[in-house]
Amino acid sequence: MVRPRIPRRINFEPNATYFKPAGIPLRELEEVVLSFEEAESIRLKDYQSLDQIIAAKKMNISQPTFYRILITARKKIAEALINGKAIKIQKTSKKNP
Repeated sequence: MVRPRIPRRINFEPNATYFKPAGIPLRELEEVVLSFEEAESIRLKDYQSLDQIIAAKKMNISQPTFYRILITARKKIAEALINGKAIKIQKTSKKNP
């Protein structure tokens, strides 16, 4: 049986949900989708410079889970920057069992 997912606390909703390289129309770009929880992990750790344990507590998740979310977010951002892709920030949809 799969363990139920603990609701994650997101205290941030971005004003902008798209970032793209200048001079290239969005329709011509591939995009990388960053979830709100991934954006929140970047905000807490990299922007606010919080310790991972404190950031994890703010999101109501364990430190290892926070770390996995953070690594995924950083990889997606790096992929977009290196390969000239757009970044779309969106809410994750709940998966039905």
